[in-house]
This record gives sequence, structure tokens and C-alpha cells, in this order.
Amino acid sequence: MSHDPSVAPEHDEPVTDASDDVPGPVAGTPADDTGDVPVPDELAFDVDDLPGGALAALEAVLMVADEPVPAVRLAAVLGLPTARVEELLDELAADYRGEHGGRPRGFELRRAGDGWRIYSSTPYADVVGRFVLDGQTARLTQAALETLAVVAYRQPVTRGQVSAVRGVNVDGVMRTLTARGLVVEVGTEPTSGALLYGTTGYFLERMGLSSLDELPPLAPYLPEIDALEGVDEPGATIGGPA
Repeated sequence: MSHDPSVAPEHDEPVTDASDDVPGPVAGTPADDTGDVPVPDELAFDVDDLPGGALAALEAVLMVADEPVPAVRLAAVLGLPTARVEELLDELAADYRGEHGGRPRGFELRRAGDGWRIYSSTPYADVVGRFVLDGQTARLTQAALETLAVVAYRQPVTRGQVSAVRGVNVDGVMRTLTARGLVVEVGTEPTSGALLYGTTGYFLERMGLSSLDELPPLAPYLPEIDALEGVDEPGATIGGPA
């Protein structure tokens, strides 16, 4: 893949051990089944006392989630029983569809893999696509090009696997590539449940290719996905910054 010398440099965000950034677990608090740092069982407040109650609190959390969130994780965050959170999720999804007397929204709450996430509704895909792609003429940074190459040659691939190849955290770059319409979610990894990503038809169009088979022979220089097994498991660490 050719590289334009005018491409702007981007500083990658180094991957650090989660223990450096996240407070340790509260004594006596069991870990949840996602493998994440456990959340205290009791909050200093009741989410039902917040404006809009538990439903609005759930909605607020889902609005900032960039990957599907399991109901058990949402329950831990909100300090609510998982069964009630599942009821709230169904209620919120129905509300977005306009089943409670309101108008249908331009977004919807869907189950994806083992979790839930808010997506723009399918009927508005063309409008959203025009917004996302409109004015996006700026060149991709070197970091974005390298990340895109890993996805293109090793797809379907998880964020963790891409990070392992590059040796740095690629979450921000992957969001950029997704927003540009170059990368898209294509499923979930059976073992870890992590989202899998692949390139899009728009990627082929921009590269002037009719299929991925026409990509230059760069793949032999990249590690096989099998060699990256386990990088998406809880507690897995990735090498230092590039």
C-alpha cells in the first residue's frame, strides 16, 4: 500500500496495563463475568432518584458505549438486578420504536452478540452516510493507514488483535476508520465475544480495487491471526508503545 509523504503524523496512544488506570476492586466485591474490574455492589445514590430514573440512567450509559455492553455489566454499573435491567432494555428498545405512543426515533437499541448497543436506524443509513462522509477529504494519518492495512490483510480481526500487531492501542484510530466508512463490524469472535472488523466496499472503491485479492502482497510480513490467540481475553496485555 503506497504512502503519501504528506500524510500527517499521529501519536499513537500507548497501551497500558489496566491496573495503572483503574482503581482496584473493593474488598469483598466479586468480579463480574466479563472479567472487568468489579463495580461496588452499592452506589452512593439510587439511580431511581435521578431525573428520569433508572431508565434514563441506563440510556445515558448506552449513549457513551462504543461496543455492545452485556446486561450483567450494565446491572453492575447501575446497582440494579440483572433481571430488571433486561426489562428496562426491552422497554427502552420499544420506546425507540415508537411503541409507547411516541414517534419512532432515528436510532434503535439492538442486541449485538452478548450485549446491547444503540445504533442509527437502518432506514436512515443513506442520510447518516452522507453526513459521515461529507467533507471527509482530509488524508488519513500514518497510524490510521497502518491500522487499516492490518484490518485489510487479516480480516476479520478484533481490535485487540490489531493492537497486538501494531503494539499500541488502536481504539481511537478504529473509531476514525469506522466513521470514515472504511471499516465495519462484521460479527463477533466466538471464544471471547469481541467484535470482529473488516473493510467495506467503500474501502475498495477508494483503493481502486475490485476485490481484496488485488491487494499488494504485504500479508506475509504480518503475523497470522492464530498467533494472536488470547489477546482479547480479560487481563491480556499488549506490548509497549511503538
